[in-house]
Amino acid sequence: MAESGRLFTDLLILTAFDPGRFMQLGAGGARVRGCRVHHTFLVDLLLVAGSAVLIASACHDIAVRTVPNSATVLLLVLGVALRLVNGPLSSLGWSALIAFIILLITFIFWRLGWMGGGDVKLLTGASFFLPPTLTAQAHLISGTALAGGVLAVGYLLLGLLVRRPQGARPAGFLPRIIRCEQWRLSRRGPLPYAAAIAVGGVIATLHV
Repeated sequence: MAESGRLFTDLLILTAFDPGRFMQLGAGGARVRGCRVHHTFLVDLLLVAGSAVLIASACHDIAVRTVPNSATVLLLVLGVALRLVNGPLSSLGWSALIAFIILLITFIFWRLGWMGGGDVKLLTGASFFLPPTLTAQAHLISGTALAGGVLAVGYLLLGLLVRRPQGARPAGFLPRIIRCEQWRLSRRGPLPYAAAIAVGGVIATLHV
């Protein structure tokens, strides 16, 4: 409080004896604040865009059990944009290195049949999109693993309860998706793991 009072007094003196200097300082401060606000808004906008790509990929995977390659490309582009905006440029190299490590590990999972190819690419893109920090990457991996576990248990339980759909194919987009999901559950179909990756990515984004 005392420091604030001294600052207020100094501003009053500066206004009284050198108003031109006071106006210059005010304009400069406004420019600095404006740049900071613009920078923060741009970073937040890119993070929201990346989260939207992840959520859209999850919806696509739930509907048709595929992850479009365009989602991975968009995440890579947004990741480059974030590194350029939020810097330093050396973080681009670290992002590429971490994403490459994630790719190698998940490639092994793909070869073992534990993950789909689209999921491998999406998780790699999400890793590159997020900052190359231990906190962000840990939230991505742990969130994805936890959501994947919940998803697996949920689908296992639903598979015991849901029966194969009967009758004619319904009209409408959403009823058809529900019917297809019933078929997958009754036949122990693949999991929409992009949904788990989206959960992990959004959780990591919220902690950036």
